[in-house]
Amino acid sequence: MILRSNYYIIGSVTKLRVILTLITILIVGSLATGILLYAKGYRLEEGRLRLSLEGLMVVKSDPDGAQIFINGELEGATNSNLSLSSGTYDLSVRKEGFQNWEKRLTVEKEVVTQIEAVLFPSAPSLSALTFDGVENPVVTSDLSKVAFEVPASPENLNSQGEPERKSGLWVVELVNLPIGFSSEPRQITDTDLTDASWIFSPDNRQVLLTTKQGVFLLDAGDFTPQNELVNIASRKENLLLDWEEERKLKLESQLKRLPEKLSDILQRKSSSIVFSPDEKKVLYTASGNDVIPDGLIPPLPGASTQRQERNIKEGQTYLYDIKEDRNFLVSSEPVKLDINKYLSDNNGVDTSKKALHWFPTSSHLVLAESDRVSIMDYDGTNSQTVYSGSYQSPHVFPFSNRARMLILTNLGAESTPANLYSLTLK
Repeated sequence: MILRSNYYIIGSVTKLRVILTLITILIVGSLATGILLYAKGYRLEEGRLRLSLEGLMVVKSDPDGAQIFINGELEGATNSNLSLSSGTYDLSVRKEGFQNWEKRLTVEKEVVTQIEAVLFPSAPSLSALTFDGVENPVVTSDLSKVAFEVPASPENLNSQGEPERKSGLWVVELVNLPIGFSSEPRQITDTDLTDASWIFSPDNRQVLLTTKQGVFLLDAGDFTPQNELVNIASRKENLLLDWEEERKLKLESQLKRLPEKLSDILQRKSSSIVFSPDEKKVLYTASGNDVIPDGLIPPLPGASTQRQERNIKEGQTYLYDIKEDRNFLVSSEPVKLDINKYLSDNNGVDTSKKALHWFPTSSHLVLAESDRVSIMDYDGTNSQTVYSGSYQSPHVFPFSNRARMLILTNLGAESTPANLYSLTLK
């Protein structure tokens, strides 16, 4: 009797363990399924016991702590994730003291849409970097240095009527230098620059200076007085040929990283090509009409949903995103792209009044127009004016730390020589 009771108890315990094991498996499986469905974008519809498939929008901002508005409604703050049903939305990122970041975006089911909104101040501050007048600033192709003339004006003459040492050619760095190195403008020669021109070498370490007295090769990081200059006029032509060949070899190396069909189109149908600082995007001006084929690389989930233009037209400027295989029209009007073509007629002298520069983020462009400076997203949308007023267009150059830009202006005072001012962006 006792034996039968023991068997009964053991059997009951075994059944209970089996039941508990099945319940545990069911609960764990349900949770795992729920987590998987949530990760894929499924959500319970409000007021209904059924799942709907949604997409995920991840919104970040620089600086952070900005408000997120979807179709005009406050939805939270950056940095956060928003679950949205598939469709088109008007996104606005706002922070007091900064310009609004706004864009229309398409959210797709089961796809994560990542947004990184860079906000710029509503009223950037200006501070003078030079005080003795500046003329003819020339920037390196990688935006790391600017060379400019301080003219021999009456303010820069000594008591004998001769130019002070501070007149001549100067260089200012646009990159962050190691501790112990000054980022202030430095003079590299004090020679007479009347009717002179200058251009940087491909490695940006030297400046080729052409004056009425001769042609001189200067160290961009050191001072060479006028009485120590060496005339290399006989070498100029060969030197420029070598520099142009070096530039072309670098460009060819960069083009090899592009899809073959696009590389072929750019080599045949573009007048200027400038890669982004991270070399993941390329800015170019079309010199003829052509069509960029679809599907050069496999499509990526969460790629830009902004309108692209794969039919390129002569004279218009485009940006190609290598990672996402998308091509955007950024200017339908002629603009200057910063590129040193060493055998060109003007050899570094900027004659255009409208220019595009890469911003150091590689995701933004700086547009310099006659009366304003704007920063736009790489796809040509969300243009934000960071400076409006008098300045010598298109002379504006971003610093590598993204916190400042140099701008050449006399602040509207026509009787005052223009100087370089630092425009604070952060």
